[in-house]
Amino acid sequence: MPKRAGFGDVELRILVIGSSGPSQFLLTNFILGREVFSEEVYSITSSQKNMGELVGRRVTVVNGPNLYDKHLSKSKMRKELRRSMCLSTPGPHAILIAFDLERISPNDMKTPKLVKDQFGENVLNYTMILLVYDGHLRGRALNDKVMRTDWHLRELVEQCNCCYHVFSKNWRNRSGNRELLHKIERMLQTMGGHHYINRSYKRAEESVRNEERKLRKKRQSETQRMCREMEAQFRGDELRWQMDSYNARVGAEIRAEAELQNSWLRTSLAVGLGLGFVVGATMGMIVGSVEGPAGMAVGGALGGVVGGASGAAAQLAIEHLDDRVGSHPANFNTAFINRFYRAPPV
Repeated sequence: MPKRAGFGDVELRILVIGSSGPSQFLLTNFILGREVFSEEVYSITSSQKNMGELVGRRVTVVNGPNLYDKHLSKSKMRKELRRSMCLSTPGPHAILIAFDLERISPNDMKTPKLVKDQFGENVLNYTMILLVYDGHLRGRALNDKVMRTDWHLRELVEQCNCCYHVFSKNWRNRSGNRELLHKIERMLQTMGGHHYINRSYKRAEESVRNEERKLRKKRQSETQRMCREMEAQFRGDELRWQMDSYNARVGAEIRAEAELQNSWLRTSLAVGLGLGFVVGATMGMIVGSVEGPAGMAVGGALGGVVGGASGAAAQLAIEHLDDRVGSHPANFNTAFINRFYRAPPV
């Protein structure tokens, strides 16, 4: 059973997703209250994790490449989506999808479905639409624009149970950060106080923990030597403080390394690729045998290439199928959510 999230003491894990453009990076700056990404950043090639505070609440924010980044191959994108999952293990408390309110594209409209395909059937119950906006509308007028006037905005937020929030491009404008935190906490309450989890997240967490154990074993002699040095130099409370600080630092370093490189990231695609290659090569050799030994060699090579690609695709399909057929928490009352997350009248 996922760990229950307390309010005010447990660190919030937030997975920020972008379709295209700078919106998700502006959102990260807004959440953390500092310039993590410059205004010129429109995409990143590797997933990143940053920590800070949102209205006094400890938060971890994970960013990945924009889902429609044309400069990344499909295999690279899949790997980075997995890496973003490892960075947000054992599971995010909230998934925030960021868009520019005045520049909604056809791809943006498909983004919630793409997130569901990549992260599991139930993920949209933990998802909120974040709209960056610096226009003159406020309060009821802004809510009417999102929920009534612009049908594409309404259709977009309805895919996430009408959970949405509008924020400013200027991260120094902190007027809406408390409201955002309250919306995230209310969404968590609605879902029973549990962070999001599915079979892929379970595999990611297990792989990260296994990698941590390996790294601790590798650093065992180093940590023992450092402990002996501290014991020779410090006594009493000072020794305990130094030991605790050192162990915490080493633990954080090991966890960070394990999240970025682990067996789930290294082998999830390789398994499908390898199995597909073997099956494809075998079938190619059988077909090629009609043309003799040379035909078997050529058929085997071509079959291996095609089979490998098919095997990798099949492996991905199996993982997504696992997420769809897994058990899901009960859905909550959508009508209540529609009222709950509307902006208050002015």
